[in-house]
Amino acid sequence: MREQQAALPPLAATPGNRAVQRQQHGGQHDIQIAAGQRRRLRARGPGRRQQGIGQLFRHRYTVRRQESPVTVHITTIGRYTALEALRTRVPATTLLTLVLLLGASLFVRELAVTESTRFQAGFYAAAARLCAVFIAGLYVLASITREFNDKGLEVLLALDLPRSHYICGKLAGFVLTAAGIAVLLSLPLWLLAPAPAVLLWTASLAIELAVVVALALFCIVTFSQLLPAAGFVAAFYLLARSITAMRLMSANPVAGQETLSHAVTSVLVDGLAFLLPALDTWTRTSWLVDASPADAAVLLSIAVQGAIYVILLTAAALFDFYRRSL
Repeated sequence: MREQQAALPPLAATPGNRAVQRQQHGGQHDIQIAAGQRRRLRARGPGRRQQGIGQLFRHRYTVRRQESPVTVHITTIGRYTALEALRTRVPATTLLTLVLLLGASLFVRELAVTESTRFQAGFYAAAARLCAVFIAGLYVLASITREFNDKGLEVLLALDLPRSHYICGKLAGFVLTAAGIAVLLSLPLWLLAPAPAVLLWTASLAIELAVVVALALFCIVTFSQLLPAAGFVAAFYLLARSITAMRLMSANPVAGQETLSHAVTSVLVDGLAFLLPALDTWTRTSWLVDASPADAAVLLSIAVQGAIYVILLTAAALFDFYRRSL
């Protein structure tokens, strides 16, 4: 330590010493500013650029201070989830699916003898609906599974971030992605069907995909594995699509006689129909090919049902996610 201090130069030789400063700069004179110019500078104050920057930072600080932490967390996670969908080529996959389905619908149109446009619209709408459900559900499952495997969720939750904000933010991003998928796949229908019917069909498909992504989020949070979660989502969707037909079959037995097994089966099917959404009445192809499509009241009913199921599935996912130890 003493050797290091001895190696340092003396303070008198440094420019910071007052005697050295007076010796070096003693001959220089201060810059003189006229009294009138000083008054003008004081009256003008800081420059416009400095004022603009100051106002901008004050505005940003005020907006950030007024925002709720819940809104900031959810919107940030939702925005980055939507950006992840763009970077993982979900739009490219959707456009490729659109091109393939459009080519297949043109082939079906050439096979039809009469009403070829209706055949093309019906085939494309039914196939696009199934493909949209597959793309949206599989993307949600793959995205959350990747976060579980990469341990990114543990790092994110180690911050000051409640788990409810994470689930709600992810759901918001997934719903936005599902709406984009519905809009992209509905583009060819604007040339094949009336505009009001296509608008109703697209809105109904977006609501249906919102229910599917909420279900996929709940399943992947609960099972934590891709294969069981995908199987449950597929089984739930197929059962919800066919529950009305199952009720008709249980209400009218083939043998024509009432038995105990038939009564038990009928009660079970009615219970499932009470719990599951009747997806066979959503996003119907008949809206596009019939002359009289459904009205806005049908869309309002679908929106209410979709909101209820999304809220219930989100609450179930939150309950299971809070019980889980990471």
